[in-house]
Amino acid sequence: MKIIGDRKYVEIPGKGIHELPPLLLKETVRPGDLGETVGRAEKIVSNDQLVGGAVLRGLTDEALESRRFGMAINLAEQYGKFLNEWRWGESIVEWIRQCEITFDSQPALRTLLHPDIWPHAGRSSFVNLLSDKGVAAGEVKLQNAVGFRLTFRQPPPIDFFSDQFLFLLNATLAEKAYQTWADASDNQSASLPPERFQFFVMSDEIRQV
Repeated sequence: MKIIGDRKYVEIPGKGIHELPPLLLKETVRPGDLGETVGRAEKIVSNDQLVGGAVLRGLTDEALESRRFGMAINLAEQYGKFLNEWRWGESIVEWIRQCEITFDSQPALRTLLHPDIWPHAGRSSFVNLLSDKGVAAGEVKLQNAVGFRLTFRQPPPIDFFSDQFLFLLNATLAEKAYQTWADASDNQSASLPPERFQFFVMSDEIRQV
């Protein structure tokens, strides 16, 4: 076991580089017709009374409708960001499953994974590996993406979310879900040395990391 800073890294016999399955980024999860999604968001704005009475006074009907529509657009955009993060989380979870198969087939790697029932928290070492290899996901935080996937087996429709979740609580929930999962290993899991692994990330372009 090698310790660098506050991270523990497993020691893998030999000096060769191990090829892992490609990380296949799944197709974009689409919220359906954009007009329908915005329409549902408008219902959230109306039902939750997001435009308060103090704001309503002095507004014309046209201005009020514009204010509500603008807020609905913002909600729809936040929902789209959630779907993109969930897509990354789903792709990573599937990649981890494929990596398990690879590890099990190679004697040098087989003993590194605990034989627990999925999803054992020790698998968070694969998420750390993605970060260590510099896998870029734009504005998406990989740990939060996995947190969303651990929370939602399928992404719920926008109607299931409050405005507070979409604007404020989503990142906190995802981070908490991931940390609870990762910490469940009682600190027994160690990181995988990034220099000993390589794989392709396949999305709009194919990159080797």
